[in-house]
Amino acid sequence: MPLGPAPSGSLSDVLIGRRSELALLRSVIASPPSLALVEGEAGIGKSRLVAELFAAPDLAGTRRLVGQCEQLQEPLPLSPLLDAFRLAGDELARSRPPNPVVGALAPLLPEIAEHLPPPLPPLPDQRAERHRVFRAAVALLEHLSPLVLVLEDVHWADGGTHDFLAFLAAHLPRDVTVILTIRTEAGLLPIREAFARSPSGPARTVGLTPLNLPEVEALAGSILKAGLPRTFTEPLYEKTGGIPFVVEEVLRTLLERLPANEIPARPDVLAGLAVPTVLRDVVLQRLSTLDAAAQEILGAAAVIGMTPDDRVLAEVSDRSPPEVARALARAQAVGLLHEEDGRCRFRHALARQIVYESVAVSGRRWLHLRTARALESGAGPRPVARLAHHFRHAGRTADFVGNAEAAADTALSHGNDATAARFLLQALEIGEPSGAAAAVSGPTGSPSGQAGELSSEVRVRLAVKLGRVAVDGLAHAEAVPILERLLATEPLPAHLRGELRFALGRLLRQHGEARAGYLQIERAVDDLGDRPDLLGRALAVLAAPETVVDRHVGEHAARCDQADAAARRSGDPDVAISVRIARASLLLEQGDPASWRLIDDLLADDRLRATPREHARACLNWAQGALHIGRLDRATALLAEGRRVAGQAEYLRVTEVVALVTAAVDHAAGRWDGIEARLRSLGGAAATFAAASLDSRLLLGALLAATGPADQATECLREVIAIAERVGAVWPLIPARMTLSRLLLTLDDAAGAAEQATAALALARAKGNWVWGAESVLCLVDALDALDSLDAMDGGGAVRGLGAGAAAGLVEELRAGIEGADAPIAQAALLTAQAVLARAAEPERADRLLDQARAVLRAAGLRYEEALTCERLGRWRCERDTPDDGVDGGGVLLEAALRAYGAMGADRDIARVSRVMRQNGVPIPYPWRGGRPSHGQTLSSREREVALLAAAGKTNQEIADALFLSRRTVESHVANVLRKLGLPSRKELRTYPGG
Repeated sequence: MPLGPAPSGSLSDVLIGRRSELALLRSVIASPPSLALVEGEAGIGKSRLVAELFAAPDLAGTRRLVGQCEQLQEPLPLSPLLDAFRLAGDELARSRPPNPVVGALAPLLPEIAEHLPPPLPPLPDQRAERHRVFRAAVALLEHLSPLVLVLEDVHWADGGTHDFLAFLAAHLPRDVTVILTIRTEAGLLPIREAFARSPSGPARTVGLTPLNLPEVEALAGSILKAGLPRTFTEPLYEKTGGIPFVVEEVLRTLLERLPANEIPARPDVLAGLAVPTVLRDVVLQRLSTLDAAAQEILGAAAVIGMTPDDRVLAEVSDRSPPEVARALARAQAVGLLHEEDGRCRFRHALARQIVYESVAVSGRRWLHLRTARALESGAGPRPVARLAHHFRHAGRTADFVGNAEAAADTALSHGNDATAARFLLQALEIGEPSGAAAAVSGPTGSPSGQAGELSSEVRVRLAVKLGRVAVDGLAHAEAVPILERLLATEPLPAHLRGELRFALGRLLRQHGEARAGYLQIERAVDDLGDRPDLLGRALAVLAAPETVVDRHVGEHAARCDQADAAARRSGDPDVAISVRIARASLLLEQGDPASWRLIDDLLADDRLRATPREHARACLNWAQGALHIGRLDRATALLAEGRRVAGQAEYLRVTEVVALVTAAVDHAAGRWDGIEARLRSLGGAAATFAAASLDSRLLLGALLAATGPADQATECLREVIAIAERVGAVWPLIPARMTLSRLLLTLDDAAGAAEQATAALALARAKGNWVWGAESVLCLVDALDALDSLDAMDGGGAVRGLGAGAAAGLVEELRAGIEGADAPIAQAALLTAQAVLARAAEPERADRLLDQARAVLRAAGLRYEEALTCERLGRWRCERDTPDDGVDGGGVLLEAALRAYGAMGADRDIARVSRVMRQNGVPIPYPWRGGRPSHGQTLSSREREVALLAAAGKTNQEIADALFLSRRTVESHVANVLRKLGLPSRKELRTYPGG
């Protein structure tokens, strides 16, 4: 019977670890006669190891018989051996055993009896009969040799099978190897001694231990087909104890709830995971083998924790230390516990959870209370976090809240805002005044407690603390409704109301609700007159221009001045730092060169370096501002500084911001390989920072606008626009409309492009920041030019009445608005817009202006924008009949743009520039070497387009015409598609779903 590499039901098609164990097993079968015991606890991978052994190409043809012992109350005599022999029917049909003693097996094997010698007459002595059957089995094995006999789960075998194996060990045929798999928790089996005394030599023991953390990471990665962060693999390892079966069952359960690509970013789902049914059955079966006293003690141990303290366990269970020791030893013997650092510990978190849930709810609450009292009586510092846990599950609200607040204070003193926020949230939720009992969770989220109402004073005090830590504790969604209810129902003094409003506003902003957050902070300002420290910080937040629509930069500047005054009044140097950071950001977003002096001064200031979180936030915010204006060099340096400081400070709140800014820098620099997957992850369901998520969706839309498909890009950008309009976020609303305008131009929808550009321009004008509006002006000028409408063409809706004079006026207004600005993107957009306006009357001047724009973008390192400008300049020069004028001729420029697009994988732009080259008689180099990124076995966006058209029945020439490609290029794409999809011919593409 051939064994495959992965047993039925296995999620992983590769064996992780076990290299030395596999090598040992290979050495056993390489030198028969030989015996091997593969042992380990349930789920450790014994059967998988044996299967992997015979999956090796050089061993795949090895003759082997496999028998399985069943977990039956009264196992059938010799059943695994007889099952194995039944698999040899075909072989016996070809070669009948000559030894007549084999006939003793015929009555036991009626399915293959015709291939065996005739049955023998029964013997009057039962022991003699059994001995003859044993001799017959050995003779049959010798006849079938060379052979490997594999018997699985021998710990469940009947006594007769054990006796036969002892007999076999003493009479092992020369070319036979026997491999047994045995559970270690089954204790000492009689077969071990017989195998140790075998004449052919003692059996080799192949012991399997749990996987270590890197191996669990590799196993999970092979199942999820993704690289995994330690934030996921560490709790997975803790949850499963490194047992492969448990790892697979946990991931199987998660895959039923979430797509595989979202699971690595959601370590939270492990905390509330329901125990897989098959694992529950295994653990409960082991638990049932213990006597009642041991079960009670183990239940108390599960309430106490993963590694119960012996003193506390004896006190909680009301048993003597010797009784506790005996119960733990029995639990360890059956595999529920194991020893770690000299103490008994549950085998894995899921085993503890199953035992915990086996205790009745009322019993659990009583045990939690006894545990809390035992911990209180212990020596040393008061374990407030553990006390809060146990009092919570005991239903003692007042005791829980007091310890939870103390635990939050302790966590905050160590800089752990997330833990502090968690304790404060639990305390506020359990004390809700509605009268409804708040859900109280067991170790993994099961209800087991009751709530009690807190006094108004306590709730307000806890809420103020929560407001201070929730932003950095990433508890936005949970904290917002609590603060909103308090502000709506409690009569608060002005300074507390102002502090809570400020906290709520910050939380709303972090949660992506830009307008609502801004308005809350504006309302907070009126209440913070007596708190100049908080007032200064609140006004500094209001000075940020990129947060909200409907506020002019003049208002932001006024808020910044007010913040400066409040900081001076407070005398707090940290508040002064916050205000200086805000002023630098405000100037930076407007492209004011003075911003760089302020930023450099702050980066050299010891007070900023002494507050690493403020330092990291400032660097990341400035990096984003630098990208907004096109200063890629400064953005790169600021990102590196922010990432370094955040990493050293273990500042988890900015993890997604770091990833977002990194992706934005890579996008601006033209490093697009792999960026789409990163952006989808940042903007997916697993994202925890809503504001960063929206920006990542903008970047994804911009990427798809260049790489395709166009409909996905359009959908993504319209989604960003809709959300940004709903929440009132001016950034990314302006760039989203501008990017959509640029995309619509490539789709020959000039009127739609003009409408989007006009809307973006209106937002920039209302904000008073022409640096942000520069590209929108260019898009509008391009749209009007495409409509051939610089003379008041009726473009409908948004562009009606715009003529040459109005367009020129817009460009002049842009010139005045960005004069003196250090903003390469805006400067290049202005030069390009001026070139478009000058092209008809002054073509040479237009050429010079566009060449200047290209130089600005090249110096800034903005590769994609440079390629667009290079393409435009090449097209213009070709249309002026100068396609090959030296190194800067039109044809040379078009080819340079083609190669730049190729290096980035901008398939839609490649198609467009190729069409322009053909139209202007510029040869397209084939194969041209643009450094295209490899897509491995995944179809590129261009290959997907080709596959869809081919699946629809289009010929290669029809596809080439539709996509502006050469027929030879289409042929190459079709060949790649067939190879990657594993299809034998083009005909099979008709079933391609396009996914």
